[in-house]
Order: sequence, then C-alpha cells, then structure tokens
Amino acid sequence: MSEAIDLPAQEVVEAAPDAGGLGGHPRGLTTLFFTELWERFSYYGMRAILVLYMVAPAAQGGLGFDTKRAASVYGTYTMSVYLTALPGGFVADRWLGARLAVLLGGIVIACGHFTMVFQSTNFLYAGMTLIAVGTGLLKPNISAMVGGLYGENDPRRDSGFSIFYMGINVGAVLAPLVCGYLAQGEGFKSFLASSGFDPAASWHWGFGAAGVGMTLGLIVFLLQRGRLRQAERRIERKGGEEAEERSRPLNADDWKRVGAIFIFFLFTMLFWAAYEQKGASLNLFALKLVRTEVFGLQFPSSWLQSLTPLYVIILAPLFSVLWVRMGDRQPSSPAKFTFGLLFIGLAYLLFMTPAAWLTAGGKVSPLWLVGLYFLEVVGEMCLSPVGLSTVTKLSPAKLVGIMMGVWFLASSFGSKLAGYLSGFFDAESPATLVRLYGGIAVGLLVATGVLAALIPVLRRLMGRVK
Repeated sequence: MSEAIDLPAQEVVEAAPDAGGLGGHPRGLTTLFFTELWERFSYYGMRAILVLYMVAPAAQGGLGFDTKRAASVYGTYTMSVYLTALPGGFVADRWLGARLAVLLGGIVIACGHFTMVFQSTNFLYAGMTLIAVGTGLLKPNISAMVGGLYGENDPRRDSGFSIFYMGINVGAVLAPLVCGYLAQGEGFKSFLASSGFDPAASWHWGFGAAGVGMTLGLIVFLLQRGRLRQAERRIERKGGEEAEERSRPLNADDWKRVGAIFIFFLFTMLFWAAYEQKGASLNLFALKLVRTEVFGLQFPSSWLQSLTPLYVIILAPLFSVLWVRMGDRQPSSPAKFTFGLLFIGLAYLLFMTPAAWLTAGGKVSPLWLVGLYFLEVVGEMCLSPVGLSTVTKLSPAKLVGIMMGVWFLASSFGSKLAGYLSGFFDAESPATLVRLYGGIAVGLLVATGVLAALIPVLRRLMGRVK
C-alpha cells in the first residue's frame, strides 16, 4: 500500500485507468463523442447546402454565382478547413493546450455558422473564414484528446477511436437531413410563408441549424470538461517524452519511409479530388438532373449527402472484422491504397459516366448516386483509415506531427482540385458531363495502374512496416 501511495502521479494514472464510461471506456470518451458528433453535424449540414445556396438565383434567396465561381469558392473553403489543422495543432501544443483549443475552436465555428444567417456575400465569406479557423483549432486537438484518454498500451484504444469515428458519421448522416430540409424543403418553406417569414430565406435557417448543432456540442463539452483533465495531462507528458527522441538524426531507413509517405500523398490527393465531388458537382447534379422522389414523395436533393456517412457506419465494422480475420493474409498497405483508387475509379466509370449520358433524355434515377456513393465508401474503407495507420507507422518519432500534417494536406489539395474540376459542370450539356466524369474515371484508373506498378518499390521503402 505504501508503494502505491509513493508512486509518481503519472504511474498512478496508468495503474488505475478510468473505466467508468460506456462499455468500460473512460468517461471522457462520451464527452468527446457528442462534441465531435455536433461539430460534424454543423460542418456537413452547412456543406450540404453551401454550393446550392451560392448558385441559387437572388429570386430564390441565393447569391446567383455561376458554377465556376461557386465551385472555386467551395474548393478554397474545404481546402482551408484542412490547412488550418497544422497551425491549430501547433497553437495548442505551444500555448493553449488541447482542452482550451477545442473550446475556443467550437466557439469560433458557432460564430461562423451564425454569421451565415445573414444574406450577404460578405457574411458568407466571413462565416466560412471563421469556420475554417475554428475547425483548425478543434479538429486535430479533439482527436488528440481521444488518444490521451488511454495509456500507451491500453487495449481499449482502437475500440475507443472506432466509437469516436461513429460519432463523426452519425453527425454527418443527420446534418443533411435537418439542414437540407430547412434550406430546401417545400413543407418548411410553406410553413415560413404561413408564419409571415420570407420562404426565400430558408437557406439561412439551414445555416442557423448548423450553428445550433455546434452550440449543443459546446454545451456538452463545457458541462463535462472535468472528465478531460487527465487526457490533457497525458498529452502534455507524452510531448515531453518525445522531445528527447526528436534530437536523434534521421537515418537512411527513416528517409526511405518518408519517401513512401510522399508517394502515398500524391495518390491520396487524387482520391479526395474525386471523393469531394459530392459536395460540389455531384450536389448540383442531384439538384438539377436527378429525380428526387421516392414512391412519389419529393425529398430535398441535399438528403443524398447522407448516404456516404450512412455507408461508412455500415461498412466500417465489416472491414474491421475482415482485416482481423484475414490476419497475415490481408493485403499490404500499398495494395489497400490501390484497391481504394480502383473502387472509386469504378464508381465513376460504372455509375456517373452512364448517368451523365442518360441526362440527355431528362432527369435520371437517384439510384445512380446511391450506387456511386456505395462504391466510393468501399474505396474509402481501403484507403482512408489505412492511410492514417500507415502514416503513424512510417513516420519517424520526431516527424509524426509533421507527417500527419502532410496527410491532411493531401485532403486539402484534393479538395481544392475537386472544386476546380466541379467548375466544368454544365447541366445543359450531357457531353460535357460525360467528359467530366469519364475523365475522372480514366484518371483514377490510370493512377490505379501506376500505383500497382509501384507496390514493389513502396514495399522496399517501407522496410518492415506492412
């Protein structure tokens, strides 16, 4: 007993892990789960209607942007959200700490969404800027806090991140349903008109709902912030321990693994350039060229944005079980990346290219997008979580943070490229749409072949890392 009393605070924490939460996890996991759920609700809710609001004519309450301008703004915004993760993590590490960074980030995000309640191009840009800055503070640090809930060898860690990942996607499923209905739903517009409000201003009710979502996440975080003290202390302690390791110079094997990361970076950027079409050109495709009805009942086109996170919720546990059961027989990380590119390339080849051609005869079935999004998520399951794991395994200890920043940069540049490609969308020209989506398909399938050819090279660069 006396030895336990004399142990340093660090060892006491590790000897008595918090298991008072759901399923024997730390209590702070529930706090972070719901905070992230509502933050993602706010992000995906706003994103689901952003391009639609920008291209809508003034008579319908929109800003009247042409497609190229709206797509460019969308690409710059989504790029900025990922870019700010780098300075956001640095500010937290150096000055604020993870808890305060998450709190301040959430406040700035909520202010950004509420700024967009007002009808003005200036308010739009100000709101997006605030959301990007706030997300840069919140996103990397809330993920770090999830890791900080567990000791280094805690067997609950992977399960905890899986639960946290589910929170992200639950929020992403709900967001387009709620914000999309408020922005586009004919029933809600009729309600506004009968209540004396301008139905053309329905877009701003959707943006406001996104702000309410972030506010709910902040309330959860503030009421239960005491559960997170131990996680922040563990993050700070780990940073101090890694400082010694950072003084070691990189050797030849380290540089080879860094080289492998940069090769993955290039192909990951291409993946996200196609994947992020759903918020821009595919969002416009759904609005203008898809029959948005089921059994004769109309639904807002933005509701189709909920399919992707719904598929993630369904497929993520299945892929997790698949990799575990395959054990040593599962494909290598480079092979999984190749499958990821292959599936999203096939998605555009088998679904979007023929759907684009069929628009010459009028609006097409929503099942084309249902199939597209399913194959996209199959590709995501092969590439996105595998990529995160691979980068952490390949990165030298002194460069883990920088290399994770590089991974986010792939998403950032891919999002900007997605906006550029979306600028070629033309609802009046099926031939242009075939060239757009067929070109994306061909580009992805060629990239798949190149990456497959590079697998032996990547394995040599990765060394013992699988």
